[in-house]
Amino acid sequence: MKNEQAIVIGAGIAGIAAAIRLSVKGCKVRVFEQNAYPGGKIAEVKNGNYRWDAGPSLFTLPEQVDELFRLAGENPRDHFNYERLSTVCNYFWEDDTFLAAPADEKQFASRVAQTFGLTEKSVINYLKKSRFIYETTAPVFLDQSLHKVGNYLNFKTLKGICRMPRLGIFSVLNSQNEKQLRHPALVQLFNRYATYNGSDPYRAPAVLQSIPHLEFGRGAYFPRGGMISIARELYNLAERRGVEFHFNTPVESIETEAKRVKGVIALGKMHEAGLVVCNSDVVPAYRKLLQKHKAPEKILEQPRSSSALIFYWGMNRIYEELDMHNIFFSNDYRNEFDTIHQGRSISEDPTVYINITSAYQPDDAPAGGMNWFVMINVPGNTGQDWDTLIEKSREAIILKLEKRLKKPVRNHIVCEEILDPVLIEKRTSSFQGSLYGSSSNNRYAAFLRHANFSTGIKGLYFCGGSVHPGGGIPLALKSAKIVAGLIR
Repeated sequence: MKNEQAIVIGAGIAGIAAAIRLSVKGCKVRVFEQNAYPGGKIAEVKNGNYRWDAGPSLFTLPEQVDELFRLAGENPRDHFNYERLSTVCNYFWEDDTFLAAPADEKQFASRVAQTFGLTEKSVINYLKKSRFIYETTAPVFLDQSLHKVGNYLNFKTLKGICRMPRLGIFSVLNSQNEKQLRHPALVQLFNRYATYNGSDPYRAPAVLQSIPHLEFGRGAYFPRGGMISIARELYNLAERRGVEFHFNTPVESIETEAKRVKGVIALGKMHEAGLVVCNSDVVPAYRKLLQKHKAPEKILEQPRSSSALIFYWGMNRIYEELDMHNIFFSNDYRNEFDTIHQGRSISEDPTVYINITSAYQPDDAPAGGMNWFVMINVPGNTGQDWDTLIEKSREAIILKLEKRLKKPVRNHIVCEEILDPVLIEKRTSSFQGSLYGSSSNNRYAAFLRHANFSTGIKGLYFCGGSVHPGGGIPLALKSAKIVAGLIR
């Protein structure tokens, strides 16, 4: 593949990773990005002496980033470093129940037993089940294409298929959590993991029980310099590999000839390439970039994942009870998800997530202050009155936090930035502002994601959170690896 011309559309984390992998294969790679910066949803916000990671805030499977440096012949520790968190998350319930969840599985089980009156064994068994599901499904559903017949004939895939009745594919996450955990607060805690791919735990398959293993079994981490350092250092690596980045250069169309990709048109100019990797959301990719080609309507019409409403608050005081990751639960979780996914609106009592990187990286806030990234799950943008929803949600969040913390919050917000689904869609081209492409609210969702390659256009490939295997940093990086493996 030496000197093969390759174009990547979009400098999101998957696009950068794909560019690095193609450069290692010998391709001459150009990346076209509509924004002025790399990273896509991995960005940052600054206001005065406060800094926030704008998008993803949880870092798992750091070895995936390390792998890219090693693939390029570099030592990752020379450029990128991180530390494992000792506390996964602080959880707060309306009845004043509090749980600081240790990252160590045995310590977590002990803390849960003390807090909820359960046996440690029941919690350990749940985490063992989580590990079993993850280790069984990852080789089958996450590490390879689901759209190549040959992939179903290897030993790991056949083994996974034989275990399918034990994986929770045919049952619902909430039902399995109620059956295995029994305490309502603990069920709510583990139901929350459905939100990691923008889904509804009362509809999503129980196979999502695999997600907690990423935190408790594999570890949650904080990258030094913040989440933005992941995108920044991989971008720097790509440049060292000779990848050319063209910012402020939106692609207008993907050009083809005789059912083979020919290149792209960007800013009115034709750029030829025998390989094109599309890191754009698959919906606008077909609606805008591939208008001349038949679109896979069944895939594009799948229900979208939830989006987010984020308030970046600069706080002028310290709240000792808060750690890096904090959750304040809704009192009616089912109603919250019904409101989001069926009502296309925001609950009056939303679950609130607060990420505070200054707890680990003090210079993200001035002395005596904290940088609060305050997020609630919301529906994608389908024309709602966002100004009204944002105003009501802001008030509900402040009242909830003040009630639970028993401390003033409103008067300690000294600066504020806001990110909503409309802005997410505008800045990242994510259809409706959804964070993870389509939702996983049915048992067939994994098979209804777009493949990592085009079945009708040779030389065209897809990576990123809207295609297989899914959204979030770990899966986006896996999509780039799958694409590189398909290109021979």
